[in-house]
Amino acid sequence: MTSVRIWGPGAGAVVVLVAAGVWARGSSAVDAGLWDQVRPAVEARLVTQSAGTGAGESEPALRSRWFCRAEALDLQESGGRVRAGVNTLCEEYGEHAGSLVLCGGAETPEVVRLERDPADGGYRVVSAERAPEDDGYGEWEESHFSHYAASRLDRGMSSTGLRSVARTHFGLPADAPVREC
Repeated sequence: MTSVRIWGPGAGAVVVLVAAGVWARGSSAVDAGLWDQVRPAVEARLVTQSAGTGAGESEPALRSRWFCRAEALDLQESGGRVRAGVNTLCEEYGEHAGSLVLCGGAETPEVVRLERDPADGGYRVVSAERAPEDDGYGEWEESHFSHYAASRLDRGMSSTGLRSVARTHFGLPADAPVREC
């Protein structure tokens, strides 16, 4: 009887800790292999969707272009279809006099639905839904993302990678300054 009083609470605590660890791991796990397969389609759609919307495009000398990346927050696959809850960052860059010129950009959460493309075996986007820009943003976020994923939206996304790709695209050195459009 004494051993039950001593070991019982300890075993219970271990069970709670293990369960909490499994829950935390499960809520944050994104299948990296699946994300590697769907990410190119998601990011290509973002670039295509952004084209024609930037201030820099009205200045041909800048040769501006959109650069986009997505970060998977929720990823679920079922029968060749994928639901990807993502945070996206798109920025329009151009080049002028050895400087990288930032002309605009936005960070937006989205839910993207994809399916296998029978022609090439990759994925293609079949629909995308963005968070509204009005008062319904918080409600949309709660209804479209898990609590854990929604908490990751608050972290924001860094422009560093996009700037590096843009500098390379325009043939600028890695330390080329960034100025506003």
